[in-house]
Amino acid sequence: MTACAIETTTDGGGAAVRPARFTITANGAYAARLAGTGDALYAERWTLDGPEPYAVPLPLDQPEEAHTQLLPLADGRVLIARRVDGHRNTFSLLYPTGPGTGQLPLGAVEAEELVLLPPSPDGICGYAMCVGADTTTIWLVAGGAFGPEQVAEVKGRCTGGVWLDRTGRMLALDRCLDGGPVKAVAVDLERGGEVTPLLQITEESDDRLLMADPDSGLLLIRSDAPSPGRDRLGWGVLGSLLPIRFPECLRLDDAAVTPFAVQPGQVLLPESCSVALRIDAAAGSWVGMWQPTGRRMHHLAAPAGWLAGSGLWTPEGVLRLPYATRDAPCGLAGLAVPPDPEPAAVTVEPRVCRPVPLQQAPLADRKAAG
Repeated sequence: MTACAIETTTDGGGAAVRPARFTITANGAYAARLAGTGDALYAERWTLDGPEPYAVPLPLDQPEEAHTQLLPLADGRVLIARRVDGHRNTFSLLYPTGPGTGQLPLGAVEAEELVLLPPSPDGICGYAMCVGADTTTIWLVAGGAFGPEQVAEVKGRCTGGVWLDRTGRMLALDRCLDGGPVKAVAVDLERGGEVTPLLQITEESDDRLLMADPDSGLLLIRSDAPSPGRDRLGWGVLGSLLPIRFPECLRLDDAAVTPFAVQPGQVLLPESCSVALRIDAAAGSWVGMWQPTGRRMHHLAAPAGWLAGSGLWTPEGVLRLPYATRDAPCGLAGLAVPPDPEPAAVTVEPRVCRPVPLQQAPLADRKAAG
């Protein structure tokens, strides 16, 4: 249910406001982004689980840099990661206190390349990934007892970062070993970073995990297995022996399609999950809605000022999209899945075997759906 976005927002008239990154907690209660204009940037926390959304600015004495990273926690505090002195990354927790902003320093990590991972499902911990030349390390930077703590070391260069469970133990990373193809692996943070293969579609294909829904087991995957040299968007089921499917409706020749939210609460019903997709083309960005059973994708206009690539589903199937304009600096627009006007024609979807070999992984006890 979490989402991140890096995009230029617009006001009601379509004028650019500023680049924005928007991150939502796993439970959908809070979000955080850098707000402000020009060089006067500051952290801003959104509350999303009330009757109406509202934003709380968290400015400090000095403005934030444009590359500062933010991560909201379930208690309303915001983890902030700043790069100082080249390779030094400092971490603090921000929180509102009276008319000002409180700041609790957490320590620092030396790394040339560091990114905050998506919000942990437990809502308490914050993790960072440091990518080296041939090794990737995972650090617990918030929620620990004694400052930043290295919890995993993974051979190879890793990207991505998708949580596979509700506890924040199993993390999926897209790993490249010795210049070979990219393969998603599962990393067990409670066993010192033990690595298990997650996606092995073909020997030569690049297989990345984009999203995973622990309730249903739905996985959204990007791979060039069906079309070598060209990535396709597909779906599978965690722990299932069924082949990965690459629906034709998710393939747009003139646009990029990226999933950003999956409907929660569909326990063991992956085919019934609604998926929200960001569609980027020369004409701009808009929203796609799709279900594995639907065999078609609905195209919908996004609200003005949409923080593109971010949003969350309610269990009832309403997609809530955050937006910010000069007249409405904190808003949520609701979109429902349109009904199909008529049964979609059955099309043959390319399938690739050996999809998700999790029968050998720590999460193999999940029963496949369907």
